[in-house]
Amino acid sequence: MTEDVPFKNCLILGGARSGKTRRALSLAETSGKTPIYIATAQAFDDEMQERIDLHKAERGPNWRTIEASLELPAAITAASTPDSILLIDCLTLWLSNLTFAERDITVETQHLIQSLKDAAGPVLVVSNEVGLGIVPDNALARRFRDEQGRLNQSIAAAVDRVEFIAAGLSLTLKG
Repeated sequence: MTEDVPFKNCLILGGARSGKTRRALSLAETSGKTPIYIATAQAFDDEMQERIDLHKAERGPNWRTIEASLELPAAITAASTPDSILLIDCLTLWLSNLTFAERDITVETQHLIQSLKDAAGPVLVVSNEVGLGIVPDNALARRFRDEQGRLNQSIAAAVDRVEFIAAGLSLTLKG
């Protein structure tokens, strides 16, 4: 915790288009700290590029952006300062990137948790809650859903604040 931010690290969970990023942006922009956005998305098609462009426009010019599709822990370590607040958007795309790169999810999660603990300033972590819907109809989608659930649980246990966002409204689950 710092004087002007009531948490060291905060996980913000929710479904697609629930308002997760908007909530994280608001927390960062009212923190009194220098906001740094760590993007995990990769633009493999035009639709994803449009999403990335919309997110950039939503943030405005006061934000510094770092792209970290795979090396998220290293980006946190390099960017975090006592005067900054990091916003990671999002763990779901990071997990997808790790999966396709055939990286060890357990080891990468441990590295992420350590980088969050060691961060010099507060970190906001955005992630999708993907386990509330129907059971996926194929093995890869079921594996991803399960890995996302485990990742969210691990990060939730490691941070001091967790919020769930639905319909743009925040519900504090921890902290």
